[in-house]
Amino acid sequence: MKKVKISTGIYHVLLLGFGILLLYPLIWMVFSSFKDNSEIFRGLSLLPKTWTLANYKSGWQGVSGITYATFFLNSFFIVILAIIGNVSSCILAAYAFGKLEFPLKNFWFAIMMGTLMLPMHVKLIPQYIMYNSFGWVNTYLPLVVPKFLATDGFFIFLMTQFIRALPKDIDEAAIVDGCGSFRLFARIIVPLSVPAIVTTSIFTFLWTWNDFFSQMIYISDVKLYTVSLSLRQFIDAMGNSSWGGLFAMSTLSLVPLFLMFVIFQNYLVEGITAGSIKG
Repeated sequence: MKKVKISTGIYHVLLLGFGILLLYPLIWMVFSSFKDNSEIFRGLSLLPKTWTLANYKSGWQGVSGITYATFFLNSFFIVILAIIGNVSSCILAAYAFGKLEFPLKNFWFAIMMGTLMLPMHVKLIPQYIMYNSFGWVNTYLPLVVPKFLATDGFFIFLMTQFIRALPKDIDEAAIVDGCGSFRLFARIIVPLSVPAIVTTSIFTFLWTWNDFFSQMIYISDVKLYTVSLSLRQFIDAMGNSSWGGLFAMSTLSLVPLFLMFVIFQNYLVEGITAGSIKG
């Protein structure tokens, strides 16, 4: 028993050390956000000699007279619409693949799975030309509208596997009681698919919030900038580098992601594990 306890203790110590090693850059950034600009890259000390909130005050002022309150609101606006679009459209597609029967069902499912292997860069130029012809460039429409058309095959697959794992007895009992396809979806499938819905919402939140490339392509007006786009201004603007402000705002940008994961981590694990097993 003692040998088992000792080996278990060593395992946890090594695991803890490895975790700290992986998190060190993040920890360094957080502590650096409380340092003066002149102190950040001087010395090897992790903790600041003098703690200051000046970086947060100056960083929050933003760029071009636009504060970070605007950038955070812009990000939340896009994220909320993306979550609503992804959840509402992907669960409808997943319900069709998981519970309904229609011609060439397996063929269309295979086509959908094939989109997962298609690099986004292949679609970039055609999509940009199309959105530009619509007059959508420099708006949020290219970032939001596709979410309402079930374009994210990963979430369709995730929800389809989850819905397929639901007991068929429940469907049969609901149909016997007179439920049609729509009522079965609204009253049975959606309530039982909460873990998959929350998982989709979390991943959509994370990926949309951290998205830089797509936002950089379609957004050019500073007033429309998200947090991801605004952070680069600390490096590009006027050729100067405000590292303290950059680290401070980067730290704040991680807070919503951290809270999202902590609050919904149980649903996240349940959604992934349950959706990975076909019933």
